[in-house]
Amino acid sequence: MSILENHPVVYVVSDSVGETAELVVKAACSQFNGGTLNIRRVPYVMDQRTILETLQAAKEEEALVAFTLVVPELRNVLVREAERLSIPYVDIMGPMIDGLAKLYNTEPKGQPGLIHRLDDEYFRKVEAIEFAVKYDDGRDPRGILRADVVLIGVSRTSKTPLSMYLAHKRLKVANVPLMPEVEPPEELFLIPPSKCIGLVIDPNQLNNIRRERLKALGLTANANYASMSRILQELDYAEQVIKRVGCPRIDVSNKAVEETASIILELLKKGAE
Repeated sequence: MSILENHPVVYVVSDSVGETAELVVKAACSQFNGGTLNIRRVPYVMDQRTILETLQAAKEEEALVAFTLVVPELRNVLVREAERLSIPYVDIMGPMIDGLAKLYNTEPKGQPGLIHRLDDEYFRKVEAIEFAVKYDDGRDPRGILRADVVLIGVSRTSKTPLSMYLAHKRLKVANVPLMPEVEPPEELFLIPPSKCIGLVIDPNQLNNIRRERLKALGLTANANYASMSRILQELDYAEQVIKRVGCPRIDVSNKAVEETASIILELLKKGAE
């Protein structure tokens, strides 16, 4: 005999996963001296037959029915039949939906599982952010093959800020710095050119940016990193690599990150067509 057979039974009926209703039932149960329940979840209910069968089982077991049904027709069937069969029931989501409908002065969508779709969006964003951090600044060239888009360019062309911005759009972004002394990773030439974006910048603006960067680090602004000859050498090399890859090229001079990101998104959209 099951240890739960003598415990009260609650049927949790939902047109989605049923997690919300089960959590509420467990939270309420905790208020009764840690009482134990036999919870039977009935998820993804999309038809009246399942509701009727569940109610019949609940009737035989003298069970309580707790439900989160956002489709009005299914809610109405369950309530009507539960009352007809004298089965106790709790509409967990209905009162809140009705209250918000009055607050918003509009009808609810009535689409099951929307909260989990929102959760999926959130986790995809988190995954993309973690990806951008892991494959920032060419740390691991293997990320190039897994990325939705790869950004290449010399230092201080906004590769990292762009990567993070695009990650919040749920894109997996890797970025690779281009330096004359370092051969670009071979993975860069194995991906479709449309998935790679070359970033270039006006040499004078880059000179100013690098000088300010050196000052912020407490270093002399006359370092080779910020010298015009070095900058021209790097930009020339970057142009060569961009041509070898055959990818689109964006001049980020005087562009905000949001503006450049918008251009990248448009290029990716065209590349996918």
